[in-house]
Amino acid sequence: MDTVRKRENRTLRAVGDDALVGSKYLWLYSAENLPDRHRRRFASLRTADLKTARAWTIKEDPRWLWTHRSPAWGRRHWEHWYFWATHSRLQPVIDTARMLQRHRAGLLAFFRHRITSAGCENLNGRIQALRVAARGLRNREHFKAAVFFHCGGLDLYPATHSIPG
Repeated sequence: MDTVRKRENRTLRAVGDDALVGSKYLWLYSAENLPDRHRRRFASLRTADLKTARAWTIKEDPRWLWTHRSPAWGRRHWEHWYFWATHSRLQPVIDTARMLQRHRAGLLAFFRHRITSAGCENLNGRIQALRVAARGLRNREHFKAAVFFHCGGLDLYPATHSIPG
């Protein structure tokens, strides 16, 4: 998405058009999270004949993939989106679509199991942040202890006695 915007911005600026200047972060919002103060400008950018607007629309469409209940409808949505993305004539979008196509089986497995790897990704991110904050630990056992301490969900507060009666 951002690569498309950068390339198009360079092309437009070469001919004196500053339409995309200062819009980098607008394209990172989803439509419902866009702050009110930016809505008018973003609406005009989205309706303009820009490659960036087309890339944003293609980027946003797979968000609706997860709303399907049926594996067949999910697969159909995926195939429609993949065709759209690969025929967009936007090379960064095509590259991303092909990368996602290589992981298609895992993406569509959601419809069979209805679970995601978000919890694992969160835990892995916390462990990586711990490793960076510690600037490396020489002893593997100390690192494991630190992971258990920070990510183990231990209740370290002493138990208070219950009030009789």
